[in-house]
Amino acid sequence: MANRESEIERVTLRAVSRRILPLLFVLYVVSFLDRVNVGFAALEMNRDLGLGPAVYGFGAGIFFIGYSLFEIPSNLFLARTGARRWIARIMISWGILAAGMMFVRGPLSFYALRFSLGIAEAGFFPGLIFYLSQWFPSRARARAVARFMTAIPVSGIIGGPISGALLGLGGRFGLTGWQWLFLLEGVPAILLGLVVFRYLPDQPERAQWLTSAQRKWLVESLTAERDHCIENHGYSVARALTNGVVWQMGLLVFLSTSFGQYALGLWLPQIVRGFSGLNNFQVGLVSAIPNIAAAVVMVMVASHSDRTGERYMHIAAVSAVAALGFLGCALVHSPVLSVMFLSIAAAGLMSAHGPFWPLPSEFLSGAAAAGGIALINSFANLSGFAGPYAIGLLNGASGNFRSGLILLACVPLGGMILALRLRYVTALEKTT
Repeated sequence: MANRESEIERVTLRAVSRRILPLLFVLYVVSFLDRVNVGFAALEMNRDLGLGPAVYGFGAGIFFIGYSLFEIPSNLFLARTGARRWIARIMISWGILAAGMMFVRGPLSFYALRFSLGIAEAGFFPGLIFYLSQWFPSRARARAVARFMTAIPVSGIIGGPISGALLGLGGRFGLTGWQWLFLLEGVPAILLGLVVFRYLPDQPERAQWLTSAQRKWLVESLTAERDHCIENHGYSVARALTNGVVWQMGLLVFLSTSFGQYALGLWLPQIVRGFSGLNNFQVGLVSAIPNIAAAVVMVMVASHSDRTGERYMHIAAVSAVAALGFLGCALVHSPVLSVMFLSIAAAGLMSAHGPFWPLPSEFLSGAAAAGGIALINSFANLSGFAGPYAIGLLNGASGNFRSGLILLACVPLGGMILALRLRYVTALEKTT
């Protein structure tokens, strides 16, 4: 009987993974590319429009203020209307605004369009995390999360060279290179929104591409998990949003991954140019290297986390690795060593995602999970404002990135300490 159960679990999860994860992966590649392509546009846009480091850092980061303000209501709408309709709406509206970035003319229009883009995309990532919790049992969720979130480094691997090449289109039809970049990288989101509306399945009960036995096993497994969660915790949306552990998890993702991830994503092209002096396309190629390292390591860490069932120690360990990478990059003067340490930092930051994102669904379910995950991700996106803006201020004051890299080394150490504390607190709760 146990062997039968193991076999149907394996076959069912393989079918779900093949059907859902490739599409989510593509969606998130486009999403993350549209968030951070301003980092490549800045190689020319800042000069053309006279945007200084602090102005650029503020404008790059204000996206995340708009995102955070509308995160929770957006995810609650998704829980009510279904993932297919709401994610399609998000993608089409953000694609239009991402392409509209080509109309930036100065600081105010830069701020306004980035802020509006954040509002349009609000709820997308926590919506995907909530959606995965409706399809994957908790014991398989870290690998599922890591597989679709490899889109973050992959967007850097393919987005860097593509963005660098698009900047070379400057002068055609009277548009600059950075205008072509925004236009051509915004259109795929609109097209994919239509694909989502047509093809994304809402829930396992309606998955006709599963056999009746597979549907029965999956629905029963997920229902048993939800019932267990409600019986042991039973959080309403209001209780989830005021729960101390939820807020600490928000702070944990802020410190361990998001602050450094967004600062690195939005400043990496300029950091690479600063120590290398390469042209736009070459900067794109070199910027892909840290993302390749991150894509490999984050899947390995997530797989180990699922096998052992342990989350917090994994988060603490990779946070320490990220800190080491940033500190090393701040202290060395060799371009080769700088790329190596940036790769270590990126691998550490990205690898926290797999062990972290299954945690909220272990004690939240239904609308409470949608709201709680959105609240946690709001912290992550506030770091998306704070990180790039802080690097911009430090770079403007010092004229180099060394002080910013030292700051980026300190922040994940706070995440490491908090992860160890939460591990102790949750272990204590289980024994009482």
